[in-house]
Amino acid sequence: MVIDGRKCLDFCSNDYLGLAAHPLVVEAFVRAAHANGVGARASHLISGHQPEHEALERELADYTGRERALVFSTGYMANIGLVGALARRGTPVFEDRLNHASLIDAGRMSGARLRRFPHADADALERRFAQDTADFRIVLTDGVFSMDGDLAPLPALAAACARHDAFLAVDDAHGLGVIGATGRGTLEHFALTPAQVPALVGTFGKAFGSFGAFVAGSADLIDTLIQHARTYIYTTALPPAVAAANRAAIAVSMTESWRRERVLALTRRFRELARAAGLPLAASETPIQPVLLGSAEAALRASAALLELGFFVAAIRPPTVPAGSSRLRVTLSAAHRDADVEALVAALAGCCAIESP
Repeated sequence: MVIDGRKCLDFCSNDYLGLAAHPLVVEAFVRAAHANGVGARASHLISGHQPEHEALERELADYTGRERALVFSTGYMANIGLVGALARRGTPVFEDRLNHASLIDAGRMSGARLRRFPHADADALERRFAQDTADFRIVLTDGVFSMDGDLAPLPALAAACARHDAFLAVDDAHGLGVIGATGRGTLEHFALTPAQVPALVGTFGKAFGSFGAFVAGSADLIDTLIQHARTYIYTTALPPAVAAANRAAIAVSMTESWRRERVLALTRRFRELARAAGLPLAASETPIQPVLLGSAEAALRASAALLELGFFVAAIRPPTVPAGSSRLRVTLSAAHRDADVEALVAALAGCCAIESP
């Protein structure tokens, strides 16, 4: 990156596989833009739904092992559209306390009765179920939590939902492309089926390096969204060129599987070096590696010091994270070199030493 004329190494983007500037992804975008223009010109249900969207949705269904998929313009809109289409006023929606803001807002905006449970605590969710007698319940969780990098206890959550006939939806924005034996996310990692997790939300703005989002599920679920998801119905469709880039990114992520292996290897290397340097890490094995500094002031000072040294690492502070848990959110990419990671850890060690009492 170049910030105010200074070249910096970017250690806080979500481009985990290094696909944002991949030649094949860029080529697909440019070719489709020449063929289709830069905009879809209308909403999907008018005339905006074009062959690139249709092909992307078919390929997403195959990629996720679902009957169908539906493309949204953003992950935020996908979550709000999904919950708004399924919940009615008073429907109980159970959410992990550390869910992404889009999931929290989805529950609030739907008019549902929002009930949050302690982070990654399936037993607490079960107790919440026992206190509720509604006929239809929705459970929302991230697959990989965006600020902590840990995985949701999906097998336990799915089991609790099965016992209480609740509908489980997983936003796997930070898992798809990276987690699992073939990069198909936390559901693949935990070997969970579509029956156990009826709705899967994914985005293209993280590991796939592009833009847009989708919901994948049964044919009935997708039909319901087409008819009732207001964030799908009442907005211009994703540009066809972006849909083409998304298709290319998915294909590259599968043919160049070394990218997933590379970013996970760099993650392990970062943790090894950071532990040796005494850095306060969270319990994350994903490319999201929080360095916990406590106060917002400490995180801001450390981020500024890193920028002076040529590293861009954002300070994350309340309300994005709970008070007292401000941190530097380090993220790794397959585009990083070993030397980049080693230099970052050395710089972090110096900055954190400054913040020590």
